[in-house]
Amino acid sequence: MAAAIEISEKAAVHIKALGAQKGAPAGGLRLGVKGGGCSGLSYFIDWANEPARFDQVIERDGARVFVDPKSAVFLAGTVIDWQQTLMQTGFVFRNPNVKSACGCGESFTI
Repeated sequence: MAAAIEISEKAAVHIKALGAQKGAPAGGLRLGVKGGGCSGLSYFIDWANEPARFDQVIERDGARVFVDPKSAVFLAGTVIDWQQTLMQTGFVFRNPNVKSACGCGESFTI
């Protein structure tokens, strides 16, 4: 059985705020992996009002994340976090499956 995807407390706060902003508090952040980027794979995120039929639904403190089955394989064990620094603010993915990443941090290999 694959390790569960987790949502940090900080990320949960921001996911819920995003849902309130979009007027869809029952929705969730859609997280996935697609081919592309200089290292081969890249993350994508979007907002979804509801999960797709076969999505894995991860919840924490009322925040929801939807992951399609193909992406779930690459995201097993990932912690979805929120980071705010002088250089960037946003969601970060601490994925234990990543073997290497490109210099800009936008793509990775498994």
